[in-house]
Amino acid sequence: MIPPVVFTRRAALALGAGLAIAPFAPKLAHAASKIRHLVSPGGIEAWFVQDATVPLIAMQYAFMGGATQDPADKPGVGNLVGDLLDEGSGDLDSRTFHERLERRAIELSFSSSRDHFRGALRMLKDNKDEAFDLLRMSLTAPHFDSVDVERIRSQEISNLQSETTSPTALAGHKFLEMAYGNHPYGRPSNGTLESVPRITVTDLRDYVGRVLARDTLRIAVVGDVDPDALGKLLDRTFGSLPAKASLTPVADVEAAKPPQRAFIPLDVPQTIVAFGGPGIRRHDPNFMAAYVVNHILGGGSSSRLYREVREERGLAYSVYEALLWMEHSALFIGNTGTRADRAGETVEAISKEVRRMAEDGPTRKELDEAKSYLKGSQMLALDTSSKLASVMLQYQLDRLPIDYIEKRNAIVDAVTLDQASAVAKQLWGQGLLTVIVGRTPQAAAEPAAATPPPTAN
Repeated sequence: MIPPVVFTRRAALALGAGLAIAPFAPKLAHAASKIRHLVSPGGIEAWFVQDATVPLIAMQYAFMGGATQDPADKPGVGNLVGDLLDEGSGDLDSRTFHERLERRAIELSFSSSRDHFRGALRMLKDNKDEAFDLLRMSLTAPHFDSVDVERIRSQEISNLQSETTSPTALAGHKFLEMAYGNHPYGRPSNGTLESVPRITVTDLRDYVGRVLARDTLRIAVVGDVDPDALGKLLDRTFGSLPAKASLTPVADVEAAKPPQRAFIPLDVPQTIVAFGGPGIRRHDPNFMAAYVVNHILGGGSSSRLYREVREERGLAYSVYEALLWMEHSALFIGNTGTRADRAGETVEAISKEVRRMAEDGPTRKELDEAKSYLKGSQMLALDTSSKLASVMLQYQLDRLPIDYIEKRNAIVDAVTLDQASAVAKQLWGQGLLTVIVGRTPQAAAEPAAATPPPTAN
């Protein structure tokens, strides 16, 4: 994904290390094959894995909408809503609400991504009633008190001001602007220094009323709770939400055609390079072939880009490239950092490897090793209840079948060398959209100006 652009709501609290459940990863991975489609008495649907390994319950959920539902002239509304839902609700002010969370070790968080408004809830089994009740109040009766709104708004403005000197943030924003222009995907989901000060409480309440509704709700739950109890909790938590969302339609869009390049001058020690181009949608028949061959190109320390850019040339400490799929478009996107005087060489090295993959495709050995890694890494994605719930939710949002976890490795295995080569040409045959943020090569070569000694007062 694009960390500088897709911002995640801070977690209210972190559960103690004593609740870690990584040692039980094999049991959880086995439990993943027992996902149930639960329907509450009130008709709330969820994917559910009952697991009594530890007395813990983790829930992830999402509503369709996200940042695409921000007003065109006020990006950042959904992000601000996510920051404020736990700042007082029902009969509790902000301080009392957070004291309740802390006293019961309840972890509650919200975030607005490009296409979804997401939430997460985690608690000890014995605290489930209070935890779900606090979530219900957050979703259905948020205060949006002026003192809390202004405090959180000030924090967001401070973050945005910091981004004006962050080469990574600037590169991410410019890349999406280059790729999508005036489409909602081209706007910063956390807002701008111009938009955030103009967001009103009316905007926040309007967003909640339009987006948080039962018809687009998807839920995943993993933990020590029986189905009957969970069904009642879901009804009590989500049952009073509006039946239907009122979403602004969002058009499908293709990212801008490469090659294109942009440069943003910024006096920082390290130059940042963001690169990418049009990707492949999740339900494209060639998606898994793209996923496998993309791992070969940019997915970790064994990838072609890593070997060429870091190990062979010593141009950067790290380089990555990944697929990003959304409801209405798709990208491949990568990032690296280098010295200003070597930025051109770095871009050329990346471009060379991208062209080579597009023209020649992967080797049989690379394909087999990538398949082996991607199949084995599935276990690591399921080693905690929260990770398993997150995967289950993502599969729902991607409209995949409930048994996809069981089928995934066979789908990976079925990718052929011809398919991988064809999709490599489709993805990377046009070249790159590239954004470079940092000093000009000339400025980087000049010695820094001497700092005068301080004068005595």
